[in-house]
Amino acid sequence: MAPDPGLMRLRNSLRAVVGVGLAVAATQAVGLSLVASITGGLAALLALFTVLDASVRAQRVTTALLPVAGFPVLALATALHGLPLARDLAFLTVVFVGVYARRWGPRGHALGVFAFMNFFITQFLHAVPAQLPELFAAVGLALAAAGAARFVLWPIERRTPPPAAPPGLPGTGLARPTTRQAFQATAACAFALGVGQVLSQDRWYWAVGTAWWIFVNTASRGETLVRGFRRVVGTVTGIAAGLLIAVPLHGAPAPTAALVAVCVFGIFYTAGPSYSWMMFFVTVMAGLLYGLLGVLHPGLLLLRFQETAIGALGAALAVVLVLPVTTHAANDAWIRRALHCVRACAAACHDRLAGHPDADPAPHAAELELLLGRVRMALAPLVHPLSPLRARKARARQVLELLDACAREVRGLAAVAADPQASHDARLAAACRRVEAAAEALTAPGAAGPTVSAIASRPDPAEPVLAHLHGLEHALVALHVPLRTHPRAPLVVSA
Repeated sequence: MAPDPGLMRLRNSLRAVVGVGLAVAATQAVGLSLVASITGGLAALLALFTVLDASVRAQRVTTALLPVAGFPVLALATALHGLPLARDLAFLTVVFVGVYARRWGPRGHALGVFAFMNFFITQFLHAVPAQLPELFAAVGLALAAAGAARFVLWPIERRTPPPAAPPGLPGTGLARPTTRQAFQATAACAFALGVGQVLSQDRWYWAVGTAWWIFVNTASRGETLVRGFRRVVGTVTGIAAGLLIAVPLHGAPAPTAALVAVCVFGIFYTAGPSYSWMMFFVTVMAGLLYGLLGVLHPGLLLLRFQETAIGALGAALAVVLVLPVTTHAANDAWIRRALHCVRACAAACHDRLAGHPDADPAPHAAELELLLGRVRMALAPLVHPLSPLRARKARARQVLELLDACAREVRGLAAVAADPQASHDARLAAACRRVEAAAEALTAPGAAGPTVSAIASRPDPAEPVLAHLHGLEHALVALHVPLRTHPRAPLVVSA
């Protein structure tokens, strides 16, 4: 039910089904084994899911580099199959390096995920060195099929290129988010690996996989805890569906293949709006693949839940005990970046209306939309229905409402400023300066709260620019209450 502008999620999901289907068909056509075909299908899924560079050219380069990250790890994992201690140390090393690679942006993230998942898939399929040549062949064919689907058969064009995702929060040394997360994820995976092996010597890797994926796209302990909760919820519901769907099939090839295609579609279609729904489809797909391998039974699904709970617990302990970053600190940093963007947009609007042709508020408006998405993610732990912090929940909701109002006014400003007939006068200049000052007052440490002047309180309805600036200024003034009071103090809404 989530909005899907331009049906982009629908088209990406259908393309993923085509790409994964082509990959599996290619491996089967050349006579590779079932294990190799599953490896190829999962490699194609990862290539389509994790490569998220802003430009098509960059996506091609990243896709071409995936074997550079995946093949050495695949070889290492199979070579260490019979050496548990060395295998475990190598897995944790891959975890650390894979998370640390996120500092190099979308390409580093994609290569790190692909490396980790190649080690994981080897454990999932219990691959041995003798299978390595056909696994290499399967992954190579799969990446070629995924690339053909993405760049040749079904290229999804946009009228304008998507803006780059906002970079992570700044920091150096252990304060750098990717460095801190690398230590946190490694600690979480070490806990999951140790406890998971106590529970099962054969399926312990599910706990490690859970701990790893919980750390993807999180920046604070609150985000990580909520993500862990959603993963457990999605796994539990997926297990229930697996008992009703996957177990009775007994690995029958045709219906299993059809349902796996449905799960691939569901993974891609729900990944953005709902992590729990995505995990539901991942869990059902895992059950179906176990059915194909002939090892599925209800006890295995129960073990999957137990290993997932262990991984989620490991992630929770790691974010609380290892280089923790509070939810409030992460929230404050992202909100400040959004307010700086509002200020930049007002300045660009002023310059554009003053006749500077190179000044353009539209890029700032697009950046603000991305930053607000990151703010919503950061505030998700506070607005979660199960959050017991009522005052902070109310404050977070008010902040989101007011920032959404800022985004609406900024979009309106950008649209009006783009009109070549838009005029400029002293009132517009003064209004833009007031908006800049109001945003600055919210971001500068120790600054007094912004106030709305008498001139701004009565905008001329015939002047759309003044109306947008007036609404933007009022939203910024209202933000002073939730942003400048103590996080745990009762929320007082000003009139």
